[in-house]
Amino acid sequence: MRSERAIANGGAAYRAASALTAGRNVVRRLLRRPVGWIAGSIVTAYVLVAVLAPLLAPYAPGATDLAARLTPPSAHHWFGTDALGRDTFSRTLFGARVSLLVGFLTVTITSLFGTLLGAFAGFVRGPFDNVTARLTELLQAFPYLIFAIAMMAFLGPGFWNLIWALSLKGWVEFYRLARGEALAQSATEYVEAARALGQRRGRTLLRELLPNIVPSIMVLGTLRVGYFMVLEASLSFLGVGIPPSIPAWGSMVAEGRNVLFIAWWVSTIPGIALLVLVLAINLLGERLQEVLDPHRRVSS
Repeated sequence: MRSERAIANGGAAYRAASALTAGRNVVRRLLRRPVGWIAGSIVTAYVLVAVLAPLLAPYAPGATDLAARLTPPSAHHWFGTDALGRDTFSRTLFGARVSLLVGFLTVTITSLFGTLLGAFAGFVRGPFDNVTARLTELLQAFPYLIFAIAMMAFLGPGFWNLIWALSLKGWVEFYRLARGEALAQSATEYVEAARALGQRRGRTLLRELLPNIVPSIMVLGTLRVGYFMVLEASLSFLGVGIPPSIPAWGSMVAEGRNVLFIAWWVSTIPGIALLVLVLAINLLGERLQEVLDPHRRVSS
């Protein structure tokens, strides 16, 4: 009995060490080209700015000064002020928190749910697969932005309500990818060998099939982070996303559109901040795809 436990513990330790080594190799290849490390550095800088926003911001994001309203960029207000005299630089720093949290939290929820559901459906097939496939087809019939607006109208404004509104449809892409990968992997020799040895289907799914799906999910998840950020900004721009009391890049762009020709910085600066972050994340996702795709790995 003890020997079996020792073997099991040794196998777990070996798998953990192998996963750590593989992760280091992926990071090394990811940063080998300038596109990888430049995009990674930009994303890392944004994350640090979001975390350290209370220390870096010279003013409170909600502090108003009507005497300094629509002040152009200066030594006192690096990015100028908005129509209420709020410091645009401070609000832009805090807006990074909202975009990053919405992007990463939504991707975490949708990837976990969609991957597990899609892998299970593609592996067991049958009636469960048919029902979930029809459900995803129904959800795909609705444009994402209109669907999210309808969900926000039903749930009401709020940070977590926005997360759930985006997640209710966001899992579909992960489901479709995981289901397709599971269907392809189910016919491979290692899955057939596990079945021939009498391994339970749940164990085969978790131990054999899912690890081979993870790289594709990681690539899709990285690319969807930027997509969810843009959706959040769109909803906030329309006034149905993040509440006005919380600084968000989309609502900042909306607040400055009426004064765009006399105070360009109110809308332009948060818009550029969002553009640079989403572009860096997309470039990082494309580089990650090159690294994890076996057909491109030789040239990476």
